[in-house]
Parts: sequence; structure tokens; C-alpha cells
Amino acid sequence: MKPVGAITRGTTGVNRLRRADRWTVAVHGRRMPGELAVDLGYGASPVTTLELADRLGPGVEVLGLEIDPARVAAAKPYERPGLRFALGGFELPVPRPPMLIRAFNVLRQYGEAEAWHYWEVLRGKLAPGGLLVEGTCSEVGHRAVWAGLTAEGPRTLTFAARFDAFDKPSDLADRLPKTLIHRNVPGERVHAFLRDWDRAWAVAAPYESHGRRQRWLEAVRTLSGHWPIFTHPPLGGRARWRLGELTLPWSAVDGE
Repeated sequence: MKPVGAITRGTTGVNRLRRADRWTVAVHGRRMPGELAVDLGYGASPVTTLELADRLGPGVEVLGLEIDPARVAAAKPYERPGLRFALGGFELPVPRPPMLIRAFNVLRQYGEAEAWHYWEVLRGKLAPGGLLVEGTCSEVGHRAVWAGLTAEGPRTLTFAARFDAFDKPSDLADRLPKTLIHRNVPGERVHAFLRDWDRAWAVAAPYESHGRRQRWLEAVRTLSGHWPIFTHPPLGGRARWRLGELTLPWSAVDGE
């Protein structure tokens, strides 16, 4: 079967996806031995797939899929027990349903309707209780936004950044998932959230004398306590916030 999808630019690099991997392991736990994890569209180098395998721990089978045969051939020498590479796209040619699918910087080039469609396709491939992590990040991974999805649909949206990688929180808007990036306009929840985060960031400016981490923590604390469309406080709590993360329930930013 011909792989489904289009070849990406292939840009990748060491630790580019560290923030998303760190979140996946901490929030959703390490995968259990014998489970399958898929890295879809790993790019011109298999480095981030190798890192994913290391972070998920021993016993987890990791499969890197690429639509470009040359990239698969280049990755083959890095195979080892529990880690292999194969030709494939959104059709997901896997031996069994995976517990984890990571698809980063893959849907960036697609339209919004196509992104929703492929979310549905990939969710349908998950094992019971499985997780799809789909998002985009900057060239070196210092700014990233990703959605966490289960078979039932999108559940969370996470913003993550190095503290010196932005001037204001809304700078992360250019990394929103394709399903949200064109909805960052007045009248939409995601726009309102970013607007209010910028306001909270401005109010928290005095905390920067103690470092940007303290300013981030104060801005997030203000949002979690006062933003009216939160269904509950941001997920993960202060321990995750200290790392430059903010995870929201999807319902907080979806819709008008």
C-alpha cells in the first residue's frame, strides 16, 4: 500500500522534542513493556525516535514511520531490539494498535479540515487507553504546542517554552495545532485565552526581578484562578509550570 500523506521538510535535531516527551512520560506515565509506540514522520534524521525509545524505557517497542524511502533507509542502521523503522504514513502500517502515537511537525503543511480528518484517522488506530500527541515546535524545540488526544477526541492542549524564547505568551500562537491556528481571532476561545495570558504576563512583570520562571508561575497562577472559561485549573500543577509548561483541558480553548 502506498503511504498516505505528503513528505515533510524533514527538519529535526537533538532534543527538539524533549519537552513533549518529558510531558508524555510525566503526565501519562511510562509505557509498559510489550506496548507499541509509533513516531510518525520522524524526519530526515532518526534522532528524535532514538530519544523517544530511551525516554519510554526498556521493553517498549518503538516504530519510526516515514513516508520518504530514503529517510527509512538512512535510519535502518540505527535499529536495535525493540526499535525499528519502516515506510508508512497516516495509514499506520503497524503490527498491533499502539498505546502511543507521536506526530510532531507533520500536520503543519495540511489544511484545517485535513488536520481534523487525520486526527480522527490516527485516533481510530489507538489501542484502548492509548494516546495521540500531535503538535509543532520551533526549529530547536524552545517553543512548542501540542494536543493530547484519546480515541474519544482531543483532551488537552499544552504550551511549553524555554523562558527566554518569547517576549509574551501569545508568541507561542504560531505553534498552535492546525485545528486551532486559524481560529486565533477575536470571538474564539483560544484567542481570548492568549489575550488574557498576555495580560496576566504583563501584570506579573514585577516578578521578573526574581527570574522569568517566577513571572511565568505568577501569570499562570493568575490565569488558573480567574479565567472564567476554565472548567478546572490547568493540569499538572506547579511542578509542571516550573518547567515552562501549561496544560489546559481542550474544552477551555475549543469553540467560540
